[in-house]
Amino acid sequence: MTRFAIGDIQGCYDELRALVARAGFKADRDQLWFTGDLVNRGPKSLEVLRYVRALGGNAVVVLGNHDLHLLAVALGSRRKPRADDTLDAVLSARDRNALLEWLLHLPLVHFDARRGDLLVHAGLVPQWSAGVAVELAREVEAALATDPRNVFDNMYGDQPDRWSDTLHEMDRLRFAINVFTRLRMCTSDGRVDMKMKGTGEDAPPPWRPWFAHENRLSRDVRVIFGHWSARGLVRTHGVLGLDTGCVWGGALTAVNLDVPDAPPLSTPCSGYRAVEE
Repeated sequence: MTRFAIGDIQGCYDELRALVARAGFKADRDQLWFTGDLVNRGPKSLEVLRYVRALGGNAVVVLGNHDLHLLAVALGSRRKPRADDTLDAVLSARDRNALLEWLLHLPLVHFDARRGDLLVHAGLVPQWSAGVAVELAREVEAALATDPRNVFDNMYGDQPDRWSDTLHEMDRLRFAINVFTRLRMCTSDGRVDMKMKGTGEDAPPPWRPWFAHENRLSRDVRVIFGHWSARGLVRTHGVLGLDTGCVWGGALTAVNLDVPDAPPLSTPCSGYRAVEE
């Protein structure tokens, strides 16, 4: 079995199919690992959801912020569609309920302990080991399974902005969701800023990319992530970042996880959005 990790798709279905074909993926033997953000901004979110769901056990998928946004619009009571969303086809599809149910039960973190690979959409704060990240992800997933509307109605916001073991209830869940699906920059003591954008190269101290902190407890595993198209392909500090900005006119990228230093495979995208959000 070969495992191919693929960066943020965001509705770029044609590019996904071209990339999967180029990788030589075989459904009877291989797996595709998706970093989240299957939907939104690109033109074919519905087709992406149908394709990835149909892969069954050949797909390993974690939730991204755009996936959660779709669920919040569909299942929450407060979140409204944004003017630049491209989710109408999903929301009006005949198989809408089946697709949303499948999406709702996807994890926020996938950890292959035997191989030492952890898949997440955005990142981890330095204080979280792989084990802690999995435990926190399961807390969020349990809340989504039992009372999704409550989670979606209360998950938005940038507070609390620092990790603490004393956080409780929705503060704890909101912080975990923000880190797993939105994090780019943080401090070594676990303070986060969800509004920082760009590459992070010129960020003022003590802010650094989440994966660059020397005290990061997840350094003993390889973290595979997306979410950071301005940064592009990342292969440093024991991480693999795969958001190469397909929807913004970059490319959709895959990497063979089972070959050390395997060269990336990319499919160019003409771009469905001109300015990165």
